[in-house]
Amino acid sequence: MNIFDVFIAYVSWDGGGKMRPVLIIEHQETVVLVFNITTQFESKSETVRSKYFKITDWQQAGLDKPSYVDTTTIRDLPPKVLEGKSETGKLTKFDAQRLIEFLAK
Repeated sequence: MNIFDVFIAYVSWDGGGKMRPVLIIEHQETVVLVFNITTQFESKSETVRSKYFKITDWQQAGLDKPSYVDTTTIRDLPPKVLEGKSETGKLTKFDAQRLIEFLAK
């Protein structure tokens, strides 16, 4: 499990949760920090869309549809949620560099 890997994981929140693609941004012994990946963009407000990073090489990242990294919330997952699962894909070097620049703004 490495930074910029894409996995499908169960992500929970108050009152629910679902299986969704996530982007690993940090892996520690007791926690994995991730951003959600979403296909929902057009229906979001301009403010929210400004915080969504478009994945240019979404197919190479193992995604089925054009997708965005939702940088509004860093989620922490227990490592066991991803244990035994293989990654769906990985951001290309091009997209990884663009994401770093996007987050620096």
